[in-house]
Amino acid sequence: MANRIAEALERKNGGNQSEMARFVGVSPQAVQKWVAGESEPRGKNLELAAQFLGMSPATLKFGDVVGQAFPKDYRDVVVFDPDNLDHVEIRKVKLKLSAGITGFTTETAEDFGRPISFRREWLIKKGYSAEKLIAIDVKGDSMEPTMSDGDTVVINTADTTPKNGETFAVNYEGEGVVKRMARDFGRWFLSSDNPDQRRYNRQECSTGTCIIIGKVVLLQRENI
Repeated sequence: MANRIAEALERKNGGNQSEMARFVGVSPQAVQKWVAGESEPRGKNLELAAQFLGMSPATLKFGDVVGQAFPKDYRDVVVFDPDNLDHVEIRKVKLKLSAGITGFTTETAEDFGRPISFRREWLIKKGYSAEKLIAIDVKGDSMEPTMSDGDTVVINTADTTPKNGETFAVNYEGEGVVKRMARDFGRWFLSSDNPDQRRYNRQECSTGTCIIIGKVVLLQRENI
């Protein structure tokens, strides 16, 4: 794609990258990376870049021969682009907890296969603050078949009010767990979805031993 951008840009305005950057709405450095092949325009940026250069997004991305094979309503897969302010990347972390302590700290989790990102307009629609969202891995099989070991969940740490039947991340005696909240006899319990209830029996969620970290708002699975 870098060669197609450079050639089309040269034909259009003698290679003026700043003019293209203003049209697309990105920094000149972003366009410079596209021309150098260090990154590629994606999503809305791809559409605007193609419009500026006078070609279809498919032709810009794949070239004339392949691009002609795509239908008119072709849409590119939206991938997180650090140069696109319309997308927000959610931090993938590991929780560091202590028993009885309300607050928590995190450390960055190395994960190269599954970036978590949202369109900013989706966050606004849901009323989420990106700074309050974190992503963690599910551990164990207590939430099978809903969630499996290694799945990823996004947690809204701004929502710590328990709701019957909803799933939350919880600091349970210093251990981070993902459980479904259950209200019974005026008390809150942590419930597992695994049908083996003798192995995964529910635990009472009382003050001090059970502290809600946040509500699970999204599940990303690999095994479907």
